[in-house]
Amino acid sequence: MVNEMKQFIAFVIKETKHILRDKRTMLILFGMPVVMMLLFGFAISTDVKNVRTVVVTSEMSPRTQQAVERLAQSEYFIIVQTVKTPREAERLIRGQKADIALVFTQNRGMQIMVDGSDPNMAQQWTNYARQILSPATSQLSPVNSHLSPVNTRLLYNPQMRSAYNFVPAIMGMLMMLICAMMTSISIVREKEKGTMEVLLVSPVRPLMVIVAKAVPYLVLAFGILVTILLMSRYVLDVPIAGSLFWILAVSTLYILLALSLGLLISNVAQTQLVALLMSAMVLLMPVVMLSGMLFPVESMPQVLQWLAALVPPRYYIEAMRKLMIMGVGIDAVAREVAVMAGMTVVLLAIALKKFNVRLEQ
Repeated sequence: MVNEMKQFIAFVIKETKHILRDKRTMLILFGMPVVMMLLFGFAISTDVKNVRTVVVTSEMSPRTQQAVERLAQSEYFIIVQTVKTPREAERLIRGQKADIALVFTQNRGMQIMVDGSDPNMAQQWTNYARQILSPATSQLSPVNSHLSPVNTRLLYNPQMRSAYNFVPAIMGMLMMLICAMMTSISIVREKEKGTMEVLLVSPVRPLMVIVAKAVPYLVLAFGILVTILLMSRYVLDVPIAGSLFWILAVSTLYILLALSLGLLISNVAQTQLVALLMSAMVLLMPVVMLSGMLFPVESMPQVLQWLAALVPPRYYIEAMRKLMIMGVGIDAVAREVAVMAGMTVVLLAIALKKFNVRLEQ
């Protein structure tokens, strides 16, 4: 038993040295999370800022002036022009000189005219304008106004910052890509070089060889997870509202799930290129498109919702949004944890079964 443990540790050290020796891999493993956090946190942002706004009014009453000033004082809208008719405002929007128009009329109160060529952004602009103008519109014509005078209160993300949405999503995508893809490529590399057979006939049991190769990536995944959490808190200013213990516990389960998937891919693929392509097809596109990272699953066609139910990162991202952003307890993510645990057991059982069959052959 002691000898087996020493041999197991020796295999772990050997694999760790292989990883550390490859500087390019290390740069990718730790550079990719930093770059993606900065991109999604600052560059690729859906936050509303500097929306060009035109005001349509025949006369500027004190109440109308108050509504316009509330909008101009916000960081989201810029008043670019004041015109007298809605037709002039529409012409400015069509000419790409304005994004949204506020139409003040005596009979109908206040209306919003918005460029709908991008429906998502148009909806966001409208929601932001409604929230900012809500107190002012209650003084205008609440009966006929298209804007509700009800005051809106946003929970968990009052500033409506997109980083609150992207940070859990990036965690789910990176953990899956790094653990599954890198693990599968590492094992397939041994098969390509012909050294896997040498490892398997060593005194250490074949299962321990595979586990030893996965351990360094498990440690790396934790390092990347800590890096992402630190950047989200101190660089992107995204609060960690929930229990750090449960965040790490659920992340550990997810990492084991990703490693199990990587082991399964390594059993199917015969070359590193095939492993890379399989990882990209099985992981990258589904994670981005079907996990809820960019698009809500509930808005997808029914067939795609069924496919999304098979994407592991979907459940991790949902759990992290609840634990990190909403600050709920572990009982609120019991469904997501149960699904991930079930997936881990199934994938690991299939992967080990295929591995044993290949050894027998």
